[in-house]
Amino acid sequence: MPVPGAGEVLVRVSASGVNRPDVLQRKGHYAPPPGASDIPGLELAGVIESGDADALALAGLQLGQRVCALVAGGAYAQWCVVPVAQCLPVPGSLSDVEAASLPETFFTVWSNVFDRGGLQSGETLLVQGGGSGIGVTAIQLARAFGATVLVTAGSDEKCAVCLSLGAQHAINYRSQDFGAEVLRITEGRGVDVVLDMVAGDYVAREVACMAEDGRLVIIAVQGGTGAQFDAGLVLRRRLVITGSTLRARSVAFKATIADSLRSKVWPLFASGKVAPVVHSTFPAAQAAQAHALMESNQHAGKIVLTWEP
Repeated sequence: MPVPGAGEVLVRVSASGVNRPDVLQRKGHYAPPPGASDIPGLELAGVIESGDADALALAGLQLGQRVCALVAGGAYAQWCVVPVAQCLPVPGSLSDVEAASLPETFFTVWSNVFDRGGLQSGETLLVQGGGSGIGVTAIQLARAFGATVLVTAGSDEKCAVCLSLGAQHAINYRSQDFGAEVLRITEGRGVDVVLDMVAGDYVAREVACMAEDGRLVIIAVQGGTGAQFDAGLVLRRRLVITGSTLRARSVAFKATIADSLRSKVWPLFASGKVAPVVHSTFPAAQAAQAHALMESNQHAGKIVLTWEP
């Protein structure tokens, strides 16, 4: 049984989100940061069973409360120690399965699209992989804050899902050139922000379809780490190419994101402007099947594991 320390709580887990980094960790390509549990899992929902009373009071949380949380590891378990600052109350009437699908993608999208990418109302966002967990979150948040959203996806079915969630344009990257489509849709202007989970040869194509003062934010490298692009375009259009990973960042850094989510995003669940998108749930004993689905890329939305009470 894990034991919470200062600033931490013990959560009895009822549901755990499945994310692509879990697959990478399973394959030996994404080790947990120093001090983190080597059990996979970056997000969970459950009930606070015990922990630092002062930290709970400061966070406005209490024993017995249903929460969802971001963790650096350990979420694939019935019990998990969580920094209080990374816990958020379950929004409204959401189920534990729905709540467990939120933290990793909402923390990631807020940090990268809004904080790092600086997306503003009236701007245009291109989301690579709109049908992914990150993608469905980015679509909803960008629309809620007044941006125009373009996405790419790997099938017409996934494109339809993205459109149903609020994307104004969905591009099937298997049958269309997304760069040419972006320029056509924006009448040659390009997009203000790109959220990229591919990297590799996508970078050059993204640079070519960005507006002046555009920001490219890379959060994964599924297409490889090497990239060649037209640096002249970066200069002439004053582009910013940036990126980040979240898992190894400090509790204080993640706490700042949690505060923003609680004040600016969590109320959107009550208004219906954002909602969880859960594609499939699996009993925890079928985690292998859940990972197989993740690796197949046949899902649109989040995959969640459930634990017996």
